[in-house]
Amino acid sequence: MAEQILMPKLGNSVEECLITEWLKNEGDTIAVGDIICTVETDKAAVDVEASAAGVILKILYPEGEEVPVLNPIVIVGKQGEDIGNLIVTMEKNVDTLVPHDASNETKSVPSVVTPGPGDVLFETEPAPVSMGTKSESGFSSPRARNLASAEGVDLSVLSGTGPSGRIIERDVLSLSSVNAPASAAAIEKMLSSGGIRPAVGSGIGGRVLSSDIISTPVSSNVTLDAETKEIPVKGVRKIISDLMLKSLTTSAQLTLNSSANAENLLKLRKRLKNSSDTLGLKRISVNDLVMFAVVRTLKDYPELNAHFLGDKIIQYGNVNLGIAVDTERGLMVPVVKNVENLSLKEFADGNRAVYDRISSNTILPDELTGATFTVTNLGGLGIESFTPVLNIPEVAILGVNNIQLKPVKKDGEVVFESFIGLSLTFNHQALDGAPGARFLQSLSRNIKDIDLLIAL
Repeated sequence: MAEQILMPKLGNSVEECLITEWLKNEGDTIAVGDIICTVETDKAAVDVEASAAGVILKILYPEGEEVPVLNPIVIVGKQGEDIGNLIVTMEKNVDTLVPHDASNETKSVPSVVTPGPGDVLFETEPAPVSMGTKSESGFSSPRARNLASAEGVDLSVLSGTGPSGRIIERDVLSLSSVNAPASAAAIEKMLSSGGIRPAVGSGIGGRVLSSDIISTPVSSNVTLDAETKEIPVKGVRKIISDLMLKSLTTSAQLTLNSSANAENLLKLRKRLKNSSDTLGLKRISVNDLVMFAVVRTLKDYPELNAHFLGDKIIQYGNVNLGIAVDTERGLMVPVVKNVENLSLKEFADGNRAVYDRISSNTILPDELTGATFTVTNLGGLGIESFTPVLNIPEVAILGVNNIQLKPVKKDGEVVFESFIGLSLTFNHQALDGAPGARFLQSLSRNIKDIDLLIAL
């Protein structure tokens, strides 16, 4: 009997996922655990594994469609199996798109389950399914409607940028009340040209004017040749693109550069690498040691372990450390939570577990959120100094650079010692330069005396 594969629930905060790419086609034979498609949440791109084996008889949603979690996306069964009655029954029970002004309330329809021998296709008890809403430009997603309700945005004035003109979350964000008000000319320019509005404009009271709208290129006049390669911006790349642009256009970012004596850091790393296998310390890296020093330093600088929310700043007593990781699919920032009181070994083991889930692509969207401070390390690639981009709403991010020899005067003689570069980017809306400089100064001291810091 035919079975359905459902859109998985990828974390407590995920209500629906966007299908970005189908990796299997109708007619393909799949086994349990095969990757059938890639989906995107508002936080990450995730591979979806098959929960049933057989031949793909029907793919229920095309690429670019948003699907509520736990809804069926694929029907599998035996080659040539008749699923006509199943499709007809599903079509009678799917949610129906209704006009925008008809109702914004959630409707209830029977939810689809995987049938077994003697089972009916649908449960007798209804489960809530979000209804679509139609505006002049198309339909709206449940996430867009929820945000519109919270921010007081009228969906009827929006043009959707989602599949088939559907209004999605980013369309609502463009007019959300969390940003400064925009002039009618600015709104028209933004909607007609696809431009991006800043959070605060140059008008009176921060009002966004048409001149403030950031134009985005819509075409290229470069002549194509045989070696040209067109790469769609989607999945993790699309998430990174949106987040980086939003970060730079909605915050006042400033970077301070410093360095710390790394002699003791390197000596300790060497001792750990040569330690007994029974201690489990061999895999502790220089990056682990630096991040451990960051966590311990943050305990004395809560103003950097914070979120800036426009009208308020939230300082956190616990440290949830975001760790920027370069993966085959792009930049990802998993979060190791509540690390402020861990020992070095506990801290390094937690980092390693996160790296393993990233490399095996088993990381969940919930594990990519909730950071209070982020560290990104390009030192292994020889970078001497760089400007990290804030992972908003975080107040600060630390960039770790390479280790270089620098001249130091000791006992009247000049000797060369190892120094590790540090680049701190912070939001000047929430933090002044002096506190940021004091944090770097304390961090440099803690890295220099890393062996003593571990003993505390």
